[in-house]
Amino acid sequence: MWQDPIVTETRALREQYANQFCHDADAIFQDILRRQSAPGKKLVSFPARKPIAVQREAQQGAPADPNASIFPTA
Repeated sequence: MWQDPIVTETRALREQYANQFCHDADAIFQDILRRQSAPGKKLVSFPARKPIAVQREAQQGAPADPNASIFPTA
């Protein structure tokens, strides 16, 4: 079976990182928090965007139903 080299490398790096903390999820999380708060790291947050209303085209001449799903049903 073909393996994507990028996926293989990513998994190896993830395993190596987890090994540093004996696969302890709490320790990994604390390390991530520590890295985020390190000097020189700028965290950016953006204001929430307002959703855009999308009008569906009427099907077969019927008026569009604003409550209809945008995903087709089988």
